[in-house]
Amino acid sequence: MSTSHVLLGLLGAGSKHGYELKRAHDERLPRSRPLAYGQVYATLGRLLRDGLVTATGQDRDAGPERTTYALTDDGRAALDQWLGSVEPPMPHVTGALFTKVVVALLDADVDRAQAYLIAQRRAHTERLRELTAVKTAARATLDDIVAADYAIAHLDADLRWLHTTLSRVADWHREVHS
Repeated sequence: MSTSHVLLGLLGAGSKHGYELKRAHDERLPRSRPLAYGQVYATLGRLLRDGLVTATGQDRDAGPERTTYALTDDGRAALDQWLGSVEPPMPHVTGALFTKVVVALLDADVDRAQAYLIAQRRAHTERLRELTAVKTAARATLDDIVAADYAIAHLDADLRWLHTTLSRVADWHREVHS
C-alpha cells in the first residue's frame, strides 16, 4: 500500500489535518492495518516537500494546533496517475503459508506437512466465518463489505491451494510408500 497515495486520495475529497486523515484512513480502509500518527505526519511532510500538498491554515479546536492540508494540482496529477496505473501481478510466490509448507516438505516430514495444512485450513475456514459475519452484520458499511469480500476471495484462493496441496502430498506419500 502506498500511504502517500492513500493520503492524496483522502485529501481529494477536501482539506484535512493529520488527525482527520488518520481517522478517515482507518474508517475507509477498515480491514487494513491502522496508520500510526507518526506515519501520517512523516508522509505529509514528504508530500509537502514534494509540492503535492500545501498547508492551508492552522486550526486549534480545543486542542493542539493542527495544520490543515490540501491537494495541489501536482498532487491531483500524481493521484490520477497512480489510480490510472494497473498493478502488475505479483512476480514471485511469497507468504509464510507457502514457505512453511515447502520447508515441511523439504524436511520430508509428510505427517508434519499434512498436519500443518489441516490446521491452516481450519484457521482459514474460521476466518471465513468471521468475515461472513462482518458482511451480514446490521451495521456493516460498504467499506466493511468490500474489505470483507476482498479478504474472503483471498482466503478462498488459499483454501483451494491448501486442498490441492493436501491431495498432492497424499498422492506423493502413497507413490513413495507403495
